[in-house]
Amino acid sequence: MAIEHVTDQNFGQETAEGLVLADFWAPWCGPCKMIAPLLEEIDGEMEDKVQIVKLDVDENQETAGKFGVMSIPTLLLFKDGKVVDQVIGFQPKEALVDLINKHAS
Repeated sequence: MAIEHVTDQNFGQETAEGLVLADFWAPWCGPCKMIAPLLEEIDGEMEDKVQIVKLDVDENQETAGKFGVMSIPTLLLFKDGKVVDQVIGFQPKEALVDLINKHAS
């Protein structure tokens, strides 16, 4: 399953079921560009455990505001529509895998 780009309009629908890692990012953000290939790798390796979505905070300020996103990248991990974990800033791949595994069941 490929990483899906979501918007204010479909964010709630896309994070409602299962385990979903939401990447709040912007095209001009250096750390966001650094974490993107790691998320692509994780998506390919863990697609049976987690869905990954990306939300451009410049174009979708309503959702970013709703979740209090002040710094990017911010990664929110949703389980059945509820935020169960959060990390802010660049993270190594191992930390992201551990985060997902912690909540996968």
